[in-house]
Amino acid sequence: MAQKGIREYDAKRMMADALPKFSNGKIKFDASQVLVGPNTDLKKLEKENPWLKTEKLVAKPDQLFGKRGLNDLLFVNKSWQEVQKWIGDRMNKKVTIKQTTGETSGILNQFLVEKFVPHDVEYYIAITTSRDNDTIHFSTKGGVNIEEVWDSVVTLDIPIMKEIDELDVKSFLPSELADKKDIVAEFIKALYKMLVEYHFVYLELNPFTFVNGTPVALDAVAKVDDYASYQCAEYWGNLNFPNPFGLEKSKEEEKIDDLDDRTGASLKLTILNPEGRIWNLVAGGGASVIYADTVVDLGYTNELANYGEYSGNPTTELTYAYTKTILDLMTRKKDPQGRPKFLIIGGGIANFTDIAKTFTGIIQAIEEYQQKLKDINVKIYVRRGGPNYREGLNNIKNMGTKLGIPTEVYGPETHMTKIISMALDKKVGE
Repeated sequence: MAQKGIREYDAKRMMADALPKFSNGKIKFDASQVLVGPNTDLKKLEKENPWLKTEKLVAKPDQLFGKRGLNDLLFVNKSWQEVQKWIGDRMNKKVTIKQTTGETSGILNQFLVEKFVPHDVEYYIAITTSRDNDTIHFSTKGGVNIEEVWDSVVTLDIPIMKEIDELDVKSFLPSELADKKDIVAEFIKALYKMLVEYHFVYLELNPFTFVNGTPVALDAVAKVDDYASYQCAEYWGNLNFPNPFGLEKSKEEEKIDDLDDRTGASLKLTILNPEGRIWNLVAGGGASVIYADTVVDLGYTNELANYGEYSGNPTTELTYAYTKTILDLMTRKKDPQGRPKFLIIGGGIANFTDIAKTFTGIIQAIEEYQQKLKDINVKIYVRRGGPNYREGLNNIKNMGTKLGIPTEVYGPETHMTKIISMALDKKVGE
């Protein structure tokens, strides 16, 4: 399961669709909201959403960070003209935000604008998921740093395989709710059913309030399981996963993200140092961590070019596309000192990934880049095991001989990360 944060805009959009359905019409949520980016046509936006010109509004960045009020990034009870100026003054500007985890700098480029909701009381609810159970957290002291009033939070665990309708949700709610207990219980049940059906893994509303007796979310933080993108396509609609605030991805990283979104396999890429000479092409999420850590432990942190993985039995075509991206980055520049570069093709012993099939994609990419690889003096080290590994290793060994690219090949008899020390020991400085 891969947890990915989504915009508040998308969380509320899905809530507006799901809550009436999962509450038999008892809970309705009017998500009067728009998202404003650098290229948004504001005239078209106000024409399609006439309430922008008649209602009081709230504006805030929608870029996966919280504490917006504390960072002076919450514009409340304003007109559309005021909101446009406020957003315009901040669009594409770099800011540093302070959160409980520290400071982060990034570019503001997406803003949520919605109707202002006058209110007197604020509540907190969060639903978290774990291996053994899901947990509902509730407090009557919302709208603040919930950590500071955590003793006010009550919790209800929902065991795996249990339906929320089987539990007495109302009884765990605090007595301060009084006559609101029934509607809050219905609200919680509808939210939980949405979480399960829409494959959310985390949902927090801090705060939510009441308008005409109906719960209304004022702020939302949510994460979904992106592996469910196929089965939830209709529920999610046009859902894009934004980068965490402060993380600006390269076009190559975005390309791999796009490939990853369109497959049940896992394809990940983070460029650490495009000038680095050690490039990892590793199968498996755990193995990718081990290989990167081994390079660092051997003292070559500054030479580690990338972090990533291909796993989950990707097709030959996907492995080819992934490898081609790595090779394109790797071969753009020679080392200024003329030293060799190293392509580490590693992994553990696969359970179900067809090694011959994935290596076919790798070989195709290497053949396409053979001259560029020779020009920058690339040396290839391979260690792999799993279904059809002998065929795969034999094919890649023959490829190295045929192309004249130094290629050392090892199977599961060799320790998983041994090829890293073979490649780097007294050779990085050559």
